[in-house]
Amino acid sequence: MTIAPILQVDDLAIAYKTGDREQRVVHGVSFAVAPGEVVALVGESGSGKTTTAQATLGLLAGNGRVEGGTIRLNGTDITHWSQKRLDSIRGAVVSLIPQDPGSSLNPVRTIGAQLAEVMQIHKRGDRKAIRARVIELLERVGLTPAEMRARQYPHELSGGMKQRVLIAIAVALKPALIVADEPTSALDVTVQRRILDLIDELRRESGTAVLLVTHDLGVAADRADRLVVLQNGRIQEQGAVKEVLAAPRSAYTRRLLADAPSLGKPRPARAATGNQDFAIEVTGLTHDFPVTGGEAKSFRAVDSVSFKVRRGTTHAIVGESGSGKTTAIRSVVGFIKPTAGRILIDGVDLTTLKGEALRQFRKHIQLVYQNPYGSLDPRQTIARIVEEPLLNFEPIPAADRARKVRDMLARVGLSESFLERHPRALSGGQRQRVAIARALVLDPRVLVLDEAVSALDVTVQAQILSLLDELQKTLGLTYLFVSHDLAVVRQISDTVSVMHKGRQVDGGPIETVFGRPDSAYTRELIDAIPGRSLPVLDGPVVAGPPELPPRLSP
Repeated sequence: MTIAPILQVDDLAIAYKTGDREQRVVHGVSFAVAPGEVVALVGESGSGKTTTAQATLGLLAGNGRVEGGTIRLNGTDITHWSQKRLDSIRGAVVSLIPQDPGSSLNPVRTIGAQLAEVMQIHKRGDRKAIRARVIELLERVGLTPAEMRARQYPHELSGGMKQRVLIAIAVALKPALIVADEPTSALDVTVQRRILDLIDELRRESGTAVLLVTHDLGVAADRADRLVVLQNGRIQEQGAVKEVLAAPRSAYTRRLLADAPSLGKPRPARAATGNQDFAIEVTGLTHDFPVTGGEAKSFRAVDSVSFKVRRGTTHAIVGESGSGKTTAIRSVVGFIKPTAGRILIDGVDLTTLKGEALRQFRKHIQLVYQNPYGSLDPRQTIARIVEEPLLNFEPIPAADRARKVRDMLARVGLSESFLERHPRALSGGQRQRVAIARALVLDPRVLVLDEAVSALDVTVQAQILSLLDELQKTLGLTYLFVSHDLAVVRQISDTVSVMHKGRQVDGGPIETVFGRPDSAYTRELIDAIPGRSLPVLDGPVVAGPPELPPRLSP
């Protein structure tokens, strides 16, 4: 007996209109999701996976439209339903777990009120019954004490807690289908595992089908029954997870597999130029923040952290949100003065520098930020963005500045055609290359990379990691690499410090920490790496097309 699918998408075509121009972004996509099944839509940004998922909910942007094909939910064609008609099934038959927990909840309404709203809209009980269901759902997703959580506002919850609220809202009416759009991409790896475990548990209990949208093949391999691989709005291949991963037919799928961080091998140990040739020496780093109200007068964010980084190598600082790693690196680059400890950069104690001396020393240690979309001034051209540090520090002639900007862009793989563009005309990977060029234009000795690849798709991430490795070899750079992702850390780092609640709980050569971790926390981080069971491909991986500028967006 064949079980009818919950969702059936046939020959779907979608286009966006920008000005007078209309561009098709999804081309003839067909797939189905059966009851209780997890189907993953996998691909990079611009592949069409989110647009396809939005169409199944009737949530395309105002300039988007379905040009052809059908979307059937429980056998009913909903392709051209009005928004009013779609509202009758959203939440009750199909629901959404959005990507960003930080912006998906109303900041001025309590958690309980927002959870109750979906039941009020669909008239599922009186006030007392709805109140009881809110408490039950909060307990079910592990937000306890539920009575207190119901009274709290989103800003009082962590990212993982907010995502649990969104899951509670999505499952409140026991829908037949949940669309999970990158539900864990903004979360730490251990929180990610807990959220995905929760979705799995709720799915098994109620038989709900899940359409999982992700760029991470490791997550899809761990959680999905079937894969649909999308590139440029077209299906490259689809089938059972084990079959697709064991013998991928398309070059694109093979490239995604090769770029999955969990497949990366540890960096081979490298000999230092001298036994005591350290570019960075941090000893007893401690930082307290003042606290207003309550008995405690201060909060210790970093507690006696020590590590050394040999010149020309990469040291990683790893930990979840709240571990103290960001406070530690802000101290290392001289943005904040620590409460105690020493920070030596090429033998100079940064904690003793003040005013102009500190400002001038910052030429030697530069920072690359996490978000390539938010770290560049959208009003400036790329030439101006890369040139600006030279104007701040280096009184050199305009012609020399222009030459240095061109040379630095070339070094990060960008041609002169990028000079007069603005950040909005660049892809995420291209923007991060610009950010790296800007950091390197002053010829620093040390580069601090704060989650510098976490906002990028895995293939673009792999390109940036390869670029960083090449720059380190040619320029002799020392990297301090901050991340919550141990799979990436294993690929790029020589040594690592693992931080938990402000303390360093593990540290040393990368192969030692991964092979024989001292702490239970480090073991938990390693165990939470997604896609650790991905198959290692035999034979060469066919290279995909070079990174292109972004297409028209909705």
